[in-house]
Amino acid sequence: MTARATRLTIAMTLCAGLAACGLTGGGGNSGEARLTGDDPQRAESTIWDLFGNRENPNYTVAVNKYLWNASLDVLNFLPIQSVDPYTGVIVTGYGTPPGGGRSYRATIRVSDPALDARSLKLALQGAGGAAVEPGTVRAVEDAILTRARQLRIRDGGL
Repeated sequence: MTARATRLTIAMTLCAGLAACGLTGGGGNSGEARLTGDDPQRAESTIWDLFGNRENPNYTVAVNKYLWNASLDVLNFLPIQSVDPYTGVIVTGYGTPPGGGRSYRATIRVSDPALDARSLKLALQGAGGAAVEPGTVRAVEDAILTRARQLRIRDGGL
């Protein structure tokens, strides 16, 4: 009985402490971070921010990891020029596929966390800025989507 009373006392103390941490300035219980002072980059947060799902979209990654990794696997013959996992963009330099004679460069954008064909945007460009046939672009997209499904199955996601 004493242990139960001790746990109840601790729980009540924690609740009272959390209640004392209440929001300051502006009243209300929005739980949003407020800017303080003259520095707009510094934000004051409260204990309630821990319980809310108010992630800053500038710090969250919203790309599908299987599409991302599959794109890098399928197009591994192309040199990477830039990669931005926050926007989901991969830009490559020119490279020649194995067994091919024509060089290509690619820009890949994974725009959604879903493993879906609509989440993948691919732009291919031939040497000298030449256009690439739509069938070639579709074949590369299909290869990326197939590899993404293989990676997901391997991870036990299905």
